[in-house]
Amino acid sequence: MKRRAQGFTLLEVLVALFIVGTALIASLQAIGSLTHNSDGLRTTMMATWSAENRLVQIRLGKLFPSVGKTSFPCPQGDLQLQCEEEVILSPNPLLRRVEVSVYDSAHPERRIIKLVQLVMKS
Repeated sequence: MKRRAQGFTLLEVLVALFIVGTALIASLQAIGSLTHNSDGLRTTMMATWSAENRLVQIRLGKLFPSVGKTSFPCPQGDLQLQCEEEVILSPNPLLRRVEVSVYDSAHPERRIIKLVQLVMKS
């Protein structure tokens, strides 16, 4: 009786390598996606801080801002951000609507966040 050799055929090894390779590629894509999402969340968080900082300045300074639009740099950490503040009249003369939009200086056409607050005349 002839004994058959133990082991895998070349075809079985190639199929196993293909399966492992596919799983590794999928894992790398998932890690890349998570990294990209993490960068976006960090940018949004920093932009929110910039807008909130400006709105807090108005509240703490008890300012009644004049109507109009202004732009100013508002960097956070290593991010170069640009803030745009727009003050709009409201139907109530004792209130003004303040809108602060934050843009990335590298992509000024893309607004990251916009916060709105009503300011009361003191």
